[in-house]
Amino acid sequence: MLGRVSYLLLIFSVLTIAGCQEKQAKEKDQDVSMKDVKRKEVVYQVFTRLFGNTNTTNKPWGTIEENGVGKFGDFNDTALKAIKDLGVTYVWYTGVPHHAVITDYTAYGISNDDPDVVKGRAGSPYAVKDYYNVDPDLATDPAKRLEEFEALINRTHDNGLKLIIDIVPNHVARNYEGMTNPEGISDFGAADDNSVVYERDNNFYYIPGEAFQVPEWENGYLPLGGEKKADADHKFNEDPAKWTGNGSRLAKPHFNDWYETVKINYGVSPEGNKDFDSLPADFDQKDYKAHFDFWKEREVPDSWKKFRDIALYWTEKGVDGFRFDMAEMVPVEFWSFMNSAIKMKNPDAFLLAEVYQPHLYREYIHKGKMDYLYDKVELYDTLKHIMQGHGQTRHIGAIEMGLRDIEHHMLHFLENHDEQRIASPDFAGNAEKGKPAMVVSATLTTSPTMIYFGQEVGEPGAEDAGFGDPTRTSIFDYIGVPHHQRWMNNGKFDGGQLSEKERSLREFYRNLLNFTISSSALTGAYMDVHWPNIETGTANYDDKLFSFARWDEEQQLLILTNFDTSARDFRLLIPAQLLKEWQLHDGSYVMTDQLYGKRSLELNVNEGVGDLHVSLEGLESLILELKR
Repeated sequence: MLGRVSYLLLIFSVLTIAGCQEKQAKEKDQDVSMKDVKRKEVVYQVFTRLFGNTNTTNKPWGTIEENGVGKFGDFNDTALKAIKDLGVTYVWYTGVPHHAVITDYTAYGISNDDPDVVKGRAGSPYAVKDYYNVDPDLATDPAKRLEEFEALINRTHDNGLKLIIDIVPNHVARNYEGMTNPEGISDFGAADDNSVVYERDNNFYYIPGEAFQVPEWENGYLPLGGEKKADADHKFNEDPAKWTGNGSRLAKPHFNDWYETVKINYGVSPEGNKDFDSLPADFDQKDYKAHFDFWKEREVPDSWKKFRDIALYWTEKGVDGFRFDMAEMVPVEFWSFMNSAIKMKNPDAFLLAEVYQPHLYREYIHKGKMDYLYDKVELYDTLKHIMQGHGQTRHIGAIEMGLRDIEHHMLHFLENHDEQRIASPDFAGNAEKGKPAMVVSATLTTSPTMIYFGQEVGEPGAEDAGFGDPTRTSIFDYIGVPHHQRWMNNGKFDGGQLSEKERSLREFYRNLLNFTISSSALTGAYMDVHWPNIETGTANYDDKLFSFARWDEEQQLLILTNFDTSARDFRLLIPAQLLKEWQLHDGSYVMTDQLYGKRSLELNVNEGVGDLHVSLEGLESLILELKR
């Protein structure tokens, strides 16, 4: 029996190692900027409006005066040091560009926005109204809002962190109005010919002869929660109507359309014809400098230039990168044009995008010159199903293998502003169930890891904020974030109000994330240890468990996770090829846990067969490092 087991493990391991070598070779060929990965990065997404808010009123549809709002100034040195101490390398300040809001800022020269085309009372951060300024809600003095954000850029850097902000290229607010454009920059649509549906250099698509109509409200929804206000009259003046942000060509979009936004025209006709040059077939193998040179002498649609100028404006102010909303709705050629221009200004810029169609991943990475894409529809969805009790851990290895050639580019996460909170009843109902999944998410590949503020203390997103739905922390409303507020402790940022359970959870995240950014093995090779144990029928080992190895010349790791709430005791078989890679001969070896630092296990090798006696508590994980 042992002979058959060793043979199966050997065959499997040889294939795995060959795959790792093939993966590394492909990455070097396809993108020279990724060939020397020194460490993993950790992105901490904060919803900027909510982070520093200490108000606990949480009235549904509450005003800024009733429910409060966080400010740029809340990210002081104490807060930023606490974020960095968590193991963070980048802060994603979500919702920074000036978007449509309900609060009256006319005293500062800002026009009011119509509640009929604003979602929530605080507004969607993805309905940007002015790309050359920042959300006035976030400033202590709205007249100096840009200066306050510039100061935050400097504070972030001074605390050893980098930052990214959003750019939303597919759509802008219906009431876009650039009040602070740099000299020579015209507004979106200012030079459009709105008598035609489409023209290459129009910024928008039009519906000539028809005026925009506000959608019919559904499910009991009323703007501002039904508050009587003069401009909440189910009317908005836009004639002719423009196409809606999600592509609706109706003058009266549906309630579920992105009715608060209008779609940007990138030189793609309504029939799908592209009025711009295509990239040569081999350009997926070329670096950003070649892409920049390709576009330098070519005419491109006006919208391309506008968004390039926006990105370079913020790059010059010290922003270290961008998260691009719904990037797959914009032609990949535009991304080649814009991202290469950004990289020419800052070769280390961190460029992260939403792309949800796996067949487009490689095109947007290699042709579009994206650094990172969300690994949402494969790894995130699979981990969520496992946490909910529906999925099997064997699928994790298949995902790793399928994305092996682009693994570094697929950013991992368990929460963000669009997704349900782990602790919400519609997700897992218990923040502790996120622990094994987070270990896998953070250590499976060389890719960056992202967490959402409040995730580290088990925030359930339970508030009825108004427009936003419970289970997700609202991005449309003025609201407080209770678990996060307990960590914030009235601006001390020391966790002084956390329960013992919440404090323990945050310590778990701190240990894990700090380990990931310091471990050399996590930028090295990978081998699946799970499937050989499933295939050979290891006693008490099943698809509630998951195990794999990561290593380089300096460090060798076995990572073991238990997704079950019940304890497990088993003897893990170690693939013969892994023993060979680690140069382990017959004898006993000590492996010490790096997650908590309190346990050591004995790895035994006998006649080329390795095994490890493992006991895991429910939802427990171990990151075992081989001690020579």
